[in-house]
Amino acid sequence: MLDVRRLRLLRELAHLGTIAAVAEALSFSPSAVSQQLSVLEKEAGVPLLERTGRRVTLTPAGLGLVRHAEAVLALLEQAGAELAHARRGLAGPLRIGTYPSAARAIIPAALGGLAAWHPRLEPMVTEVDPAAVGAALRAGELDVALVHEYDLVPADPEPGLAVTRPVFTEPMYLAARAPGTVAEQRDAPWIMSPPGTLCHTMAVRACEAAGFAPRIRHQIDDFTTVLALVAAGQGVALVPHLGTAQPPPGVVLTRLPMYRRTRAAFRAGAGSHPAISAFVSALHTAVPPGLGSGA
Repeated sequence: MLDVRRLRLLRELAHLGTIAAVAEALSFSPSAVSQQLSVLEKEAGVPLLERTGRRVTLTPAGLGLVRHAEAVLALLEQAGAELAHARRGLAGPLRIGTYPSAARAIIPAALGGLAAWHPRLEPMVTEVDPAAVGAALRAGELDVALVHEYDLVPADPEPGLAVTRPVFTEPMYLAARAPGTVAEQRDAPWIMSPPGTLCHTMAVRACEAAGFAPRIRHQIDDFTTVLALVAAGQGVALVPHLGTAQPPPGVVLTRLPMYRRTRAAFRAGAGSHPAISAFVSALHTAVPPGLGSGA
């Protein structure tokens, strides 16, 4: 009989690529991960991994087992959701991930509604960049999380996860000292989020689509600080609607023909869990006026 916990390790290795990354994501030591994967190979009776120096890749049999592991883990999530429906009322922790601007503008109202409907539920909110949500959900560190995508950075389907339809859609703005287009800012210094974030990739691609590579001066992952730097004449930036609340004097926001869409993400099979369904419903009621829910 194959051990589900070891199947989860193999699944994470397929997604993350290295034993060290799996160990970090699941709070194990690398030696413990290696040992458990070796036991899984003995259980399977065929080689699952190919080791070349320090690199480890999955054999065809290993990749096939990962596909079955995805299905098994999704069924376990569905079973947990059915059991939760059988209980009386929602109670206990619900671990929620969110990006910073939604944490300020959406999450407080959503938690207020959730508390009114399910007072025994205990939401626990953590700020996390959408790029890191997949690993946190699969590791069980989060139950549900807000993720976003941009017109220029569409989200790729991620095995082991599922997402809702867009909860809301918001326009993007060019923040500068004067009205203008992205193309007109080719010589300006740019303020962007740090590399590795979706916001950084979006801004770089927007500049490239306008025909130039941006000259990045500051890398800041907080839109309030970004707007303060724009007001100080330190550069220009692209900012989503949720990040434009109360811009400082001297900042001009020019609406652009591009959008950011926010969805709720969770482990595959967990979408019918009543706590996750309740949170998604609360999100919809908390969306400020003027933000659409279309694609």
